[in-house]
Amino acid sequence: MQEGLGWMDMTVHKGKRWSTASAYLRPVLSRPNLTAEVRCLTTRVLFEGKRAVGVEYTQNGQKKKVFADKEVILSGGAINSPQLLMLSGVGNANDLKPLGIPVVQHLPGVGSNLQDHLELYVQQQCSQPITLYKAQKPHHMIKIGLEWLSMFTGYGATAHLESGGFIRGRPGVTHPDIQFHFLPSQVIDHGRVPSKMEAYQLHVGPMRSTSVGWMKLKSANPLDHPIIQPNYLSTEVDVSEFRQCVKLSREIFAQRAFQPYRGPELQPGPGVQTDAEIDAFVRRKADSAYHPSCTCKMGAPSDPAAVVDPDARVLGLEGIRVVDASIMPSVVSGNLNAPTIMMAEKAADVIRGRPALVDPGVPVYRPATLETQR
Repeated sequence: MQEGLGWMDMTVHKGKRWSTASAYLRPVLSRPNLTAEVRCLTTRVLFEGKRAVGVEYTQNGQKKKVFADKEVILSGGAINSPQLLMLSGVGNANDLKPLGIPVVQHLPGVGSNLQDHLELYVQQQCSQPITLYKAQKPHHMIKIGLEWLSMFTGYGATAHLESGGFIRGRPGVTHPDIQFHFLPSQVIDHGRVPSKMEAYQLHVGPMRSTSVGWMKLKSANPLDHPIIQPNYLSTEVDVSEFRQCVKLSREIFAQRAFQPYRGPELQPGPGVQTDAEIDAFVRRKADSAYHPSCTCKMGAPSDPAAVVDPDARVLGLEGIRVVDASIMPSVVSGNLNAPTIMMAEKAADVIRGRPALVDPGVPVYRPATLETQR
């Protein structure tokens, strides 16, 4: 059951961030059928006709090629995977031809359908010295760092976004569409600016924004960053949902439980009250939650925006799959890390020919008071 407030799941193990490299790759690096290369930049997929046969990459200034006996699997993420496909001639032919890239497969969906999560911070001054403000002083940071380096415990062993929740922002919504993260600190510019005082905040944002963007190649040079147009807040629905996010966050901080700790509101601040003022604040302060996805959408061949089929195979081609957050048809209602890992495990089973893991008896939570209760 996703709906509700509580402890947030984190990929932390024994006080350390437990990445997929730590959990899946490093324990099996000694396998004879696995070779991992580092400091590489993949520049294109190699094709013979419609079949992917390998990849070209640069390493230490040298151009190299590696060939596949069975398949090429792209896992570059929602930006690099479509970029690599387009560099290899897979994408919208009308965009590739002007760049001098030979078209292998016309797939206009490559790089389109870009979706992301936006969030902003609603901040409240804390009237008691119980936040992480002192922990960010230099002498405390040294102590925290030494404890973490020696024992992997203490303040350095957590991301501190330990509580949060998922709610339905309005009647009739069937599953949560707003996410909260609570942090006992004031964050300014993603932490690049030190906090100014004892404070706490909510990270809040809608999870199913209707604004859809795109990305395209700037040139045929793999070193050139692609052009990214996320089209954030381009629909009135998204603007109104963020307005609701601010109002709901204020409602939470106004509860009696916060009374012993509640100081003045720092952000948006008492001068932001009307809908127009809140909308202006949202446009000024909303930030990416770093959840780009959906740029190689999974779908049926009849869908002009689809890039991969239900088995993650690139449509119209052979010997190539995409396995990362780019294959989501629409952005998930939550953070991307765990769902992407789940998709990779599912794709691994498909690639290996294992039967699907199906349990039709798993109950799915449905709110009993859809129209009347958050």
